[in-house]
Amino acid sequence: MRLIEALSLLQRADPAGPGFRVALICGFTPQPLLTFLAAHLQSRLPGRRIEVREGQFGDLAGNLQRYLREPCGSAVVVVEWADLDSRLGWRQHGGWGRARVKDICAVVEHQFNTLQALLAGASGSGIVAVALPSVPPAPVEPVPSWHYGELQSRLDALAAAFAASLSSSPHIRLVRPSHLAALSPQRQRLDVRTLNQAGFPYQLPHTDVLAGLLAQLLQPPTPLKGIITDLDDTLWAGILGEAGVNGVTWDLDHHAAQHGIYQQMLQSLADSGVLVAVATKNDSRLVRSALERPDILLRADSVFPVEAHWGPKSESVSRILRAWNVAADSVVFIDDSAMELAEVRNAHPTMKCLPFLGDPNQVAELVSELADLFGKPFDSEEDSLRSKSLRAGAEMHSRIGGVESLQQVLAGANGVLTIVPLSDPPDPRALELVNKTNQFNLNGRRFNEADWLQYLRSPGHWVWMASYTDRFGPLGKISVLAVCSTADGELDLDTWVLSCRAFGRRIEYAMLDALFERHAVRRIHMRFEATERNGPIQELLSGLTGAALGEGSALDAAAFAQRKLPWYMRVEYPYG
Repeated sequence: MRLIEALSLLQRADPAGPGFRVALICGFTPQPLLTFLAAHLQSRLPGRRIEVREGQFGDLAGNLQRYLREPCGSAVVVVEWADLDSRLGWRQHGGWGRARVKDICAVVEHQFNTLQALLAGASGSGIVAVALPSVPPAPVEPVPSWHYGELQSRLDALAAAFAASLSSSPHIRLVRPSHLAALSPQRQRLDVRTLNQAGFPYQLPHTDVLAGLLAQLLQPPTPLKGIITDLDDTLWAGILGEAGVNGVTWDLDHHAAQHGIYQQMLQSLADSGVLVAVATKNDSRLVRSALERPDILLRADSVFPVEAHWGPKSESVSRILRAWNVAADSVVFIDDSAMELAEVRNAHPTMKCLPFLGDPNQVAELVSELADLFGKPFDSEEDSLRSKSLRAGAEMHSRIGGVESLQQVLAGANGVLTIVPLSDPPDPRALELVNKTNQFNLNGRRFNEADWLQYLRSPGHWVWMASYTDRFGPLGKISVLAVCSTADGELDLDTWVLSCRAFGRRIEYAMLDALFERHAVRRIHMRFEATERNGPIQELLSGLTGAALGEGSALDAAAFAQRKLPWYMRVEYPYG
């Protein structure tokens, strides 16, 4: 993005849109980094009005302290070597030479420790995106540019230790230096002329790249949910029907290590909660045996479901999507056949279809792309439960219509619904549920971390989080319900989401009953808004109200008591 494009984008923003506030915390003159940051955020949040607050020149730590005293939303912290010790900069004169290396490193370490302590106290604010020093320090130590001298090695070690101290914090996200280096080479970073004249250290191309990465940390794309993979010449090398169960390979000895790398990535993503399924034209018995080989790197219990038959793969994909209850645009399909990719893409045009090309370099690019599409900074307890709960749900539904009715299955499930108030700072799983749930979602409303905290702390607002378990297995935390008390003693239901993994157990009826019972209200007003995907909640609420939903829709206690379906779980409130 060029500067003129950034300015034009900001000029077209809706001045009446809801504000998105960010503090830009640095020690140098913030312009034009402020402009590029606002523009990149605006491109990610087209309906918002971006407000970037700047601090005082030359006072990085002080600017961070002022932000912590008066949080204004999320924050961007950009550190440069000159902020840590002016002798490492190009603007002030403090003397160079090897005799100063030890003292400079001691000052830098102290400054990093100060920043680390301050950032540790930022957990009550929004997300904080941090950029480590990206322009080279002044050549204080007189060594050739190709020689890794004592000063640079010690500075890099201090920066790495600082980053490591922050990397486990869920509210802090760091720009990855190697990724920044791939997008912005060193020669296009430092601009000494503008630094001396205006106090701004960067060339504009580097400013654009850095601002874009910082904006991406504050507003990352939503991770996708599932991968559907082919088997032959994809998950392994060889054709299962010809080579046999022991003839397909994925190791270096058979020149197939790239398939092992792919298996490792799928297992790693499965461990992080990504759904993995198989769609293959193969004999199902052979597939089952191959997936249970003890040396395979993708465990059989991490794959569900397995569609192995000779029918069109688009039909297999459709059945997998129904089993997962996930939309096609949240899923990636991977196959080595261009024809199969085209057939699935034609049937599911919103699905991302990626080729497995077999070349080791191309497979390395593929697994890196999968990390970008599915990765997230931290795993939750629910991530490890996702695949298991889908299997359990399939087992439960397989009983219905067979020897047992739905009522019999639910009555014998020994379900327990646990409802707890959301604490402050809140469980990050709550915001994840609100922002990722599409089908059972009252209005499709999304929050960033700062907006979510502000909402939770608003007078009269409170939030429930619900978890569920039964004899088929635990589902974990599956629902968030947020309400606001009204002046007449009724309730406004602002936000309500329920994970698709929990569908079919009548948890939604139990939660509404708990809302009426615990608060003794006769009416709940609903902030409903139709979206392209929230048909399930529309069907539920229109059936309970007996009318089409719209602005101002409400549910009366008497109507709910008359129309609700029975549920068979025990509801617990461990915190009163």
